[in-house]
Amino acid sequence: MVAPVVVTGAAWTTPLGSGLDAVWRRLLAGEHGFVEVPSPHRLRNTQAAVVPGRSSGQVEGPAERLRGLAVATLREALEHAGLPGDGARTLFVLGTSLGAYLDDEGERNAPLHQWADAVVGALGAKAPPVVLSTACSSGSDALVVGAECIRAGLADVCVCGGVDILTPSKRLAHSALSTLSPSRARAYDTRHDGMMLGEGAAFLVLESAAHAEQRSARILARLRGVGSANDAASMTSPDPAAAGARLAMERSLVDAGLAASEIGLVNGHGSATPVNDRAEAAAFRSVFGAKGGPLVFATKGAFGHTLGATGAMEAIATILGLREGIVPPIVGLEQPDPEFPCPLSVGAPTRHSARKGLSVTLGFGGFDTSLVFEVAR
Repeated sequence: MVAPVVVTGAAWTTPLGSGLDAVWRRLLAGEHGFVEVPSPHRLRNTQAAVVPGRSSGQVEGPAERLRGLAVATLREALEHAGLPGDGARTLFVLGTSLGAYLDDEGERNAPLHQWADAVVGALGAKAPPVVLSTACSSGSDALVVGAECIRAGLADVCVCGGVDILTPSKRLAHSALSTLSPSRARAYDTRHDGMMLGEGAAFLVLESAAHAEQRSARILARLRGVGSANDAASMTSPDPAAAGARLAMERSLVDAGLAASEIGLVNGHGSATPVNDRAEAAAFRSVFGAKGGPLVFATKGAFGHTLGATGAMEAIATILGLREGIVPPIVGLEQPDPEFPCPLSVGAPTRHSARKGLSVTLGFGGFDTSLVFEVAR
């Protein structure tokens, strides 16, 4: 039997602030973190969701900003779990989508894992980190890797998640690709026309259930199942038939030992690009049926698309939504797509009774990831 994996700590630094409860209250109130961010370049949209007050009046370079966000958020996650960062059998699994690599000259000729080595060194970690970059699925794939390391007996504790920062190159790239909305993010809306960028960091502390029980840890949720796939349809666009997304969700359900009908809540990718929204709807239709199914919510309308951090931020939102029995409205969604197969959280917070939920991410390059969480309420 596969050893159970539980979540005993979590932290995020978001455009709506930090602190799990404080940010959750702002999400439930339908707030967003978008502000005007001037650019010397011509962009489709100059608004973005940025983390407030990070530099404390000092100018930080991109690499320093990335490391600072990661270290501060990891320390909060460890404190929330009641654990030190230097445990002998503690492993850090950290993801980013390029991070500061394209915008900091000091990073370009350095190993791609250098930023993560510096981060865990600041925390006193005994082992080098596992570092990955799978585009928008980096944060959620870090959780997949961490869960498998615990199951394989390679670690008792894995601190997993992602971090990414807003940089000129990312803004230019998404503007040139026309994935950036010229108006606002409207996930699953008939008027969806693109995503909006954000930044942040989020990390979850995973433990073997036996280790958590031994130290009488508070358990936030159980990570019941993980699944990933790659549809390899394009460097940027998902497979229109959503084969990868469907396979990732089905694999996570098999891993969890659950039927699709047992899932009551889904945190969708909700990027608000027409191709992603259509692919996601096709995947949900294939897994859950043409009508009904679990309640779907999404957070990119509030946080922006935080790239390498988004999967971990959405995993935390999924856990909070399950624990609280209520989820925030999808910011920007006003005219739901009538063909969307699942009920959506529209206009106001939506109450539910689900205890089991999915967090789904669909990354550039076809990286599709699904996480199954369960809470006791």
